Amino acid sequence: QVQLVESGGGLVQAGGSLRLSCAASGGTFSMYVMGWFRQAPGKEREFVAAINRSGRTYMADSVKGRFTSSRDNAKNTVYLQMDSLKPEDTAVYYCAVSKRGFYTNYEGDYDYWGQGTQVTVSS
Repeated sequence: QVQLVESGGGLVQAGGSLRLSCAASGGTFSMYVMGWFRQAPGKEREFVAAINRSGRTYMADSVKGRFTSSRDNAKNTVYLQMDSLKPEDTAVYYCAVSKRGFYTNYEGDYDYWGQGTQVTVSS
């Protein structure tokens, strides 16, 4: 069983930045692919980013060039750096663990999920 705790969400003006963190416990963090998803009010959850064991990332087109993801295996933590934020980035952001060994944008490939953290971008 893997537990995930996200932090770093909040309210920011358009054009601003936030860094989300996701701390993992209860598993072998360095072996997992980590993913970020988000869900806006009234919309389905959507893929944002994934990072594999070696730190290679796969970003959704909607955030490419604005968001980056990184991981610190020594701290069992994955990060989502969000720059040039837009009001349409407003959502609850979730991190997730995939034990499948390859990065994927399909939420069904992820085995454990955090509780989410709210990001609100004002115009």
